[in-house]
Order: sequence, then C-alpha cells, then structure tokens
Amino acid sequence: MNDGPHRVLVSRATRESHRELLDAAAAGHAVQWLLLDEQDAGAPQPVHAAFISRDITGLSTKHQPLEALSACYAVLRASPDLAWVQAHSAGADRPIYPELRARGVAVTTASGANAGVVAATALAGLLALSRRFPQLIAAQHERRWAPLVGAGPLPPDLFGQTLVLVGWGPIAQALQPHLALLGMKVIVVRRSAAPAAPGVETVSHDQLHTVLPRADWLLLACPLTAETRGLVDAAALALLPAGAHLINVARGEVVVEAALTAALQSGHLAGAYLDVFEHEPLDAASPLWGHPGVIVTPHSAGQSAGHAARVAAIFADNLGRWLRCEALAHAVA
Repeated sequence: MNDGPHRVLVSRATRESHRELLDAAAAGHAVQWLLLDEQDAGAPQPVHAAFISRDITGLSTKHQPLEALSACYAVLRASPDLAWVQAHSAGADRPIYPELRARGVAVTTASGANAGVVAATALAGLLALSRRFPQLIAAQHERRWAPLVGAGPLPPDLFGQTLVLVGWGPIAQALQPHLALLGMKVIVVRRSAAPAAPGVETVSHDQLHTVLPRADWLLLACPLTAETRGLVDAAALALLPAGAHLINVARGEVVVEAALTAALQSGHLAGAYLDVFEHEPLDAASPLWGHPGVIVTPHSAGQSAGHAARVAAIFADNLGRWLRCEALAHAVA
C-alpha cells in the first residue's frame, strides 16, 4: 500500500450516486477519487485501485469493448502501481482480468449480487420452455388460435423430471430450492463430488457423462474456467435423452455452440434457453435466432434495477478492506 493518497478510479455516476457509502468506507484514509470521465485519453493519471461499474461496461461485450470501457482499460494499463480492481460482474473472464492478474493486480468480483435475479430468469426460461411458450408466442404473432391440445403430444409435467445443475455457486444455490418445489429431481455437478446439500445427489465435473442420460434438463450456472470451457460438447449432448432441454445462464464458452446448434437442428434437443454465447453479440446469421424451440436473450439474465446498489455495496466493503490491508471478498484465485 502506498503512503500517499490512494487514487481510486470510478465513474462519475458511481461517485455521485453512492457518495455517502463510498465516503463512509474510506473514512480515516486519504483517498483521491479520480473520475473516468475526466481522464485525459492521451495521458491518463495512474491509479492504485479501480471500480469497473456497469455504466462503464455499458453495452460492451468481452469481445467488443466500447469507448468508456476501452478508456478504463487504458487507465489500468497506464497505472504501474495498480493494486486492485473491482468488477461489477460475477465472473472475471474478460481478457483484461487475466492480464491484470499476471501483473500481480488483485481482481475481485461481485459474486452473488445478481444471483437471485439470474436464478429467477433461468427459472422463467425453464417454465417457458416446459409450457411451450415459444410455440404459443409464435402463434400469437400470427394471430392464430393454436391450443396445445391436438398439436401433438402434450408437454410433460415438470413434477418428477430430472434436472442436472452444473455449478454450485450463489445462482445454483438460489435455484435448487425452487426446482425442488416444482417436484424436480436435481443432480448437482461441481468441482467436488461432496454433497452440495443434504439429500442432493452430487458428482464432479469429470463424472458429468454418468448423469446426462438421466437428464430431462441440463442447466448451466457455473463459472468459466479451464475445467468448464467446452464442457458441454457434442459427446455430452449426445448423452442427453432425445427431447431434453438446455438452459445456459453461465458463459457461452461452456458449450460448444456448433454442437449445440446441430443437436437442436437434428431434433435431438427439444429446445434451449440461451442468455450467453461463444461470441457476443450473437451473429445475426446464427440459426439459433430462428429456431422454434430456442429462446435467445442478449446476456441480460442478471440485469435489474437493484443490481447497481448491491454491487456498490460490495465495492464499498472491499474498499474498506483494501484500505485496512485486509483480505478482499470475492477475490479471483
């Protein structure tokens, strides 16, 4: 920790919206707040810490950083004494984060801040697919009265179906009780085969293939790691029973998208709810957009009005920890 003022980079919106919270966290310490909006693009002022808030990221994707996010990255790269960066997201798989960590910069996430919202969105996707909302909404747009009765086999009841839940972080833990209330059998897949919760069948990632043949639903809520990248490939999809569904609110790279597309087009998979993709934005030419059994949303599962305040509270807590030289919460290992 430096002896002079601790220069902390935030957006103007963060400073103005959460001034009291941030000042309380910094009380008793010399903190100089630097606003990204005031940085000179040609000669940015170096900082010791930074908060990459949602308003900085904006509509950027990990593949296409827009102006504000690119400007933020420029400041971080021009800061030789940068010690810590707080992300607004639950994941830290944007290319900047491994780059910073390789320099010895601590990176912390907002893990858990949007868990309830993402869990609700995943549940909404599951319910929509199970009740064939894509089919019904298509008929609505055509102004066509098309009851499910007489249109082929009726959708099976969710009660008694099996869902394989990949991940056991805050999102998965928020989801599991709701799935149990629906009468679904939940099998958790995570790093360790130790039981995720009492009475919950659990296997490790390398045992995923042993439970996929039992899965009516495969729901992905795991972080993107070397272990989970490409976890759901053509071989894994082929192990799912015909007519199974996939829900991905994790990261697009957990699934081999070409294999998923093929499984959907062949009819082996009945449908999918996809909020994340290998490359974002999803190419307009992707057949996933027009598949009748697929719901596509633009990486929006965790977006809600209350998210900014929850993330600001995490940043403020970590700011206090950092200033007191204490262990940071949600640090990327």
